[in-house]
Amino acid sequence: MSNNYYTGRNGMEVIDFIEAFDLNFNCGNIVKYIARAGKKDGETRYRALQKANDYLLREMTRARLEEGANAEG
Repeated sequence: MSNNYYTGRNGMEVIDFIEAFDLNFNCGNIVKYIARAGKKDGETRYRALQKANDYLLREMTRARLEEGANAEG
């Protein structure tokens, strides 16, 4: 397991991808945890994916609430 989990095989940092796609906080964290799953010392792949799932659930709730509010208007 590499200590350098910030940079992918192609040399791109996850933060650059997040910024390129203008992702919000939740979506940025989803990408971050998936891209780095199993690469951070002391954190299992499962735990990283669990964190990504937590942010996904939060974002899904947010999207549902936004869509409900937009449907009313």
